[in-house]
Amino acid sequence: MESLSPNFFVNNITETIEFYKLLGFNTIMTVPEEGVDYIWAMMSNGNVNLMFQTFESLGNELPEVTRTDGGSLLLYIKLKGIRDFFETIKDKVTILKGLEKTFYGATEFSIKDINGYVLTFAEDE
Repeated sequence: MESLSPNFFVNNITETIEFYKLLGFNTIMTVPEEGVDYIWAMMSNGNVNLMFQTFESLGNELPEVTRTDGGSLLLYIKLKGIRDFFETIKDKVTILKGLEKTFYGATEFSIKDINGYVLTFAEDE
């Protein structure tokens, strides 16, 4: 295996792109390449790559793909400079759990993205 790039099903790619830009992600590729009616996008920040896709774009090929908002998934994203990152985004996102030191030594906080997915950011300080 060489990599893992989660592909999240969302209702609005354009809004999702704007949200993840707040978190420091850059748009790598979209389908279509230009416009606003995207059906797929890939974004990255450092070594973290995420893909976002509409249900409509895969509905006929993979009817087994279903979810409710947020699904039962939590992304655990490690980074450096967690305290500065938290201060940068805390007023722009929905904080589910504030900065705290865990029993296993990591400093973490959790947010909810605009599609209901939970993202936990962590740093081994």
